This record gives sequence, structure tokens and C-alpha cells, in this order.
Amino acid sequence: METIRAQAVTFDVVGTLIQPWPSVGAVYAEVAESHGFSGLDTERIEKQFHQALAEKAEFQHTKEGWLGTVKGSFRGLLPEAACAAFFPSLYERFGKADVWRIYEDVLPALDQLAERGFRLAAVSNWDARLRPLLRELSLMPFFESVSISSEVGFLKPSAVLFEHALRMLGLPANTVVHVGDSASEDVAGAKSAGLAAVLLQRTGKNNRGSGSISQLTDLSTLLAEGWQS
Repeated sequence: METIRAQAVTFDVVGTLIQPWPSVGAVYAEVAESHGFSGLDTERIEKQFHQALAEKAEFQHTKEGWLGTVKGSFRGLLPEAACAAFFPSLYERFGKADVWRIYEDVLPALDQLAERGFRLAAVSNWDARLRPLLRELSLMPFFESVSISSEVGFLKPSAVLFEHALRMLGLPANTVVHVGDSASEDVAGAKSAGLAAVLLQRTGKNNRGSGSISQLTDLSTLLAEGWQS
């Protein structure tokens, strides 16, 4: 992959910087058990969670949207009324750091880029829980700005969310590179707004293309300081 000259780097969050821990299904089952529903199939909940998300053409990350996803995740396992009863606890839980893990390559990569003078920001399809969560995880100090879909009103791959990030940074698109784990949301969305894009593929290394990396620390050799001649 050719060297990319940039002044700033924007990052996707879930799947790029952090991941649910130990899994969405496990946390859902744990919260349900705390409300008296034990012995639930964690793997089935996980599978149905992803199915419920896939069924939504544009998931807007509202509380109502999340409630629908929770109900879909427990389909055939619990009545919807039960899901609605413990939904507030579940919603709050995913705003806490203990159900998330930072990928091992994240802090070294962010440290390297910050030390070299790159400006950093986050661009995410998420909701108002994101900033407090990033603070709890001690990631917030790395980012000049955090652009969140529920606040901007547009989801990746819409160029609008990326354009918002550019305005927050005060930089033209050709000086910024976006990094994320989704070709359809991160790469396509960033390119539609004029940014360079790098696809992160931690698994399936043999299938990686020229526009992808297998770990975030690869960015250190991929990026060149765009403010230098």
C-alpha cells in the first residue's frame, strides 16, 4: 500500500478501537439473569442480536431502536414485556467500560501517531453514551473531536458524518485519512467525502487487499506527515 500523506486520522470505534466483552450475547444473558431469567442460550442471543441489527436498513441508535434490537435478540426466549422491563439496565450497562475491551494494538498506535503530531478524531455510528464511555476507557484524551451519528443525524456511509468531522478539525478532506473495519461504512463513506481510507482487517490476513492493514500499529509506517514538505 502506498504511503499516505495526512495531517489527521479519524477512527471508527466499535470493531476498530474497542469490542464488547466477553460478547454482546454474554452481557445480555447476564443482565437478564440479574432480573430473574436464567439459563439462556448466550450463543443464540448473540446470533439473534446480529440478525436484529441486519433487519434494520438504517439503525438510528435511538433508545427505541435499541429496545427493538434487544427484543429481537431474545426472540423465542423471553416475552417482549420482560425485555422492556430490564432494557434500561441493559442500555446503561453498555455505556460502562467493564463490558468493553480495547484492542491490544490501539494504545500503541494512538501513542505513535500522537507523538508524531497527527491530529486524531473519532467518527462513529453511535449515541450519546459514546463520549462518557471513551472517557472511562481513557481514550478520550487522544481525540480532538468525536462525531456521532445520532447527533449529526446521518449514519456512515453518508458523507455528511465525515464532513462534520472535517469541520470539527478545520481541515480539507485531502489531508485526512479514516480508519475502520467496515468496507461498506468506513471505506466507502470516507471516500465519498473525499478522505483517504484504510480498511482494518485483523482476521483473514491472507485475504487482505492493498488498501487494508491487519493491525493499527501498521499505520505508523503507512502514514507520512502531511504538514512537512
